[in-house]
Amino acid sequence: MRTCEEPRPPNGQSPIALAAGQSEYGFAEKVVEGMFIVVNSITIKIHSKAFHASFELWQLQGYSVNPNWQQSDLRLTRITDPQRGEVLTFKELTWQTLRIEADATDNGDQDPVTTPLRLITNQGRIQISLKRRTKDCNVVASKLMFLLDDLLWVLTDSQLKAMMKYAESLSEAMEKSAQQRKSLAPESVQVSEFTQQSWSQPFGVSPNASSIGQYFDKHDMKESSYHLLISHLDLHICDDSHTRESGALKHGMLGGAMQLTFRRMAFDYYPFHRAGDPCKHWVRYSEAMETRGQWAKKLVSEFQSKIEKL
Repeated sequence: MRTCEEPRPPNGQSPIALAAGQSEYGFAEKVVEGMFIVVNSITIKIHSKAFHASFELWQLQGYSVNPNWQQSDLRLTRITDPQRGEVLTFKELTWQTLRIEADATDNGDQDPVTTPLRLITNQGRIQISLKRRTKDCNVVASKLMFLLDDLLWVLTDSQLKAMMKYAESLSEAMEKSAQQRKSLAPESVQVSEFTQQSWSQPFGVSPNASSIGQYFDKHDMKESSYHLLISHLDLHICDDSHTRESGALKHGMLGGAMQLTFRRMAFDYYPFHRAGDPCKHWVRYSEAMETRGQWAKKLVSEFQSKIEKL
C-alpha cells in the first residue's frame, strides 16, 4: 500500500453486486458475507513519503457474527429493515500475533538517529459493523472496534520522537481524506420504494415490521465511529541518549526510564459528528456529556448568528 498525496475518489457500487449482474443487496452479497476466512500469515507493507511500515499477522480468521458478537446461524448475522431500505452486517477478525514495524525512508526528512519503531502483540480482534443501503449496497455508516488484551510496549525516546514524526507526516493526508468524506457524507439517507424483502428467523417465526424496526434500532449505527480498547497496557519509555552521544557515560549522563500502566484504556473517534448534535448514541455516553453538548450548541448558535450578520 502507498499513501496518496490527494485522496482517491469513492469506490462506488459494490464490485460483488456488479459482477453478479445485480444492483441491489442480494444473493451474491449474502454468499460472500457468509464465508469463513482463515489465513496462516499475511504481510502488509505501507510506503509513505517520510517512512515505510509493515504489518505482519499470523493465524488470521474472519467470520460473520450476530449483533452480540457470537458465531451463530448466518441468517442472524444480518438485520434487514425493508422500511428503511438498509441492512446491518457484523464481522469479526481475530489473530494470534501482530507485529508492526516502521522506519524512516532514505529520502525522508527524518532525524538520521531515529531507530525503527517495533510493536508485537498477541491475540487481538477487530469487530466491524456495517450499515448499507439495499438498493445500491453503498455503505451509509460503519463502526470499527479494535480490541487488545495485554500489551507490553518498550519505547526509547528516539522511537517516541520517530512515532510523532510519522504521525505528523500522515496528518496532512488524513485531513484531506477526512474533508473528502465529510463533503460526500449524505445529510440524510433517502430511501426509495422497492420490493419488500423477507427477514429470515429460526423456528419459522416472521416478525412484523414494527418488531424489525425495533430490533434494527437497537443495533443501528447512527454515525460512523472508530474505537480502540486496551484491557491492560504497560508502557516503558527509556532514555537511550547515552548510546548516541559520544562521551556521555564518561560525564555521568546515564539514561533514565519511566513506566506507565493503563487499565481499560479506550479511545473513541466520531469523524462525522457535528457540534451541537446529541451524543446519547455514543458508546461511553454519560450525563457529563449533556453539559458539554449544551455548551457546544450555544457556541454553534452564536457562530451562526455572527455569520448571518456578515
